[in-house]
Amino acid sequence: MQAKKTAVFSNVSYIGDDQVYYDNPLKPDEFYTPILQGCYPDPAITKKGDDYYMVCSSFAMFPGVPIFHSKDLINWTDLGGVLNNAAEFNPHDTGISEGVYAPGITYNSHNDTFYMIVTAFSGGLGNIIVKTKDPVKGWGSPIKLDFGGIDPSIFFDDNGKGYIVHNDAPDKGKQLYEGHRVIKIWEYDLNTDKVIPGTDKIIVDGGVDLSKIPIWIEAPHLYKKNGKYYLMCAEGGTGDNHSEVIFVSDNPKGPFKPASNNPILTQRYFPKDRGSKVDWAGHADLIQGPENKYYGVFLGIRPNNQDRVNTGRETFILPVDWSGDFPVFENGLIPLQPKLKMPAGVTNKTGKDGFFPNGNFTFTENFTSKKLDYRWIGLRGPRENFISLSKKGLEITPFEVNIKEVKPTSTLFYRQQHNTFSFTATVDYKPQSDKDLAGIACLQNERSNYVFGITKKGNDTFILLERTEKGQSKIIASSKIKITNSLRLQVKAKGDNYEFSYAVNGVNFENLGGPVSGDILSTNIAGGFTGALIGLYVTAANDAHPQ
Repeated sequence: MQAKKTAVFSNVSYIGDDQVYYDNPLKPDEFYTPILQGCYPDPAITKKGDDYYMVCSSFAMFPGVPIFHSKDLINWTDLGGVLNNAAEFNPHDTGISEGVYAPGITYNSHNDTFYMIVTAFSGGLGNIIVKTKDPVKGWGSPIKLDFGGIDPSIFFDDNGKGYIVHNDAPDKGKQLYEGHRVIKIWEYDLNTDKVIPGTDKIIVDGGVDLSKIPIWIEAPHLYKKNGKYYLMCAEGGTGDNHSEVIFVSDNPKGPFKPASNNPILTQRYFPKDRGSKVDWAGHADLIQGPENKYYGVFLGIRPNNQDRVNTGRETFILPVDWSGDFPVFENGLIPLQPKLKMPAGVTNKTGKDGFFPNGNFTFTENFTSKKLDYRWIGLRGPRENFISLSKKGLEITPFEVNIKEVKPTSTLFYRQQHNTFSFTATVDYKPQSDKDLAGIACLQNERSNYVFGITKKGNDTFILLERTEKGQSKIIASSKIKITNSLRLQVKAKGDNYEFSYAVNGVNFENLGGPVSGDILSTNIAGGFTGALIGLYVTAANDAHPQ
């Protein structure tokens, strides 16, 4: 049996080049938001002392639930993923928008323990919780929780008592319309790590005002301030109508009364053609930050020039004014701006000293360090199952799977983080048959993607560009090439226009297939909840054949 043909990648560069950052240069006391660009949606945040930890959704990306650490809410360090053991979290057979949704993270000072709670749509897990004393050192095994619904978060009262709130369907026979949901609360037993049977109660039915037919009340978080309990939720669905609303009660189990000034954050009221648009704001979490000032993290989108969402839902931050009865996101009810004033005494180190970058930046990777950057991720399984690092670069051993299959792929992915970008990689590869392919994949999901790679037809080597839309594949262009050394491959995007090019001599790039539309790399066309991914892709099950 012939050994599988591996590919070696080196000299990878991602260059983000969005105009908005040229139009809005930073002053020394400013920083950019989103703080996490690309597909990092549904943020949740907690703190212990002056250590802040933030988690996001990851769906079928692996590891599950990316986690970040900061000392000041501005400069963030990537700690990888919370669910990084495939024996315990295995999204191997899930569509890209399944896997894990909307995590919550809470520090309990009474037992010095961090809790991450999330809904896992894989392996029959359902709602789970994992714990740790130190998020930097890793997390315990998932503990299955006995309730349905999604978007759970956990809250610990002053006396140490635990509660879980989550989104759920109305009681059987009581659903009034499509999108009618409720928020439930359970008491939580810290000794057994289980919800206490019979303690569940619906605390919000439908949303702020049921008579107005509110949809998708979700992402609940409980807080306590000045002896009162506050319940903050998303309402309106994670699209054009998204918003954040808040309720108050004297008891964690209600009754909860909505604030008169809801919503406290939304972008839904503004002209669709506004410049440098940020939209879909909602799904938020609050934290008390430096100098006891409140901040809120939330998701939003930055659509491209065709108003399409290729970069996915990203993590933004705003200061929050909680000087009155209810918190209000500062400037969260006017068009969101790309930069903010930093908290007093904080220095902007984003993109330096190991801190996560934002704004326009260049990310270069030669795969020479012993530890691979956490921004490189697997799909439906660990990246370590198909990669190895050597002096030559990154070696990928192909699976007999292509990216149109709902299985783990031998594809090392990087999130698209800008609407205008270039991604360039050197590949050393000589295919042995038409089943072999190596190159770059741009993917929104298994049914919507581009493949740009080298394969074989007869005795000849070809480079080809394939477009897959709604599961139907078409070769856009192909060209016979002669490879004597390594090959440079590049994808460049400017808004909706994507161009794929190659350089046989490593210098002079030649376009293949002309400009093509990035429409299939948007959630508008492809559906789902993720952002576009750019991958170093190798397969031994190629079905893209040159014309």
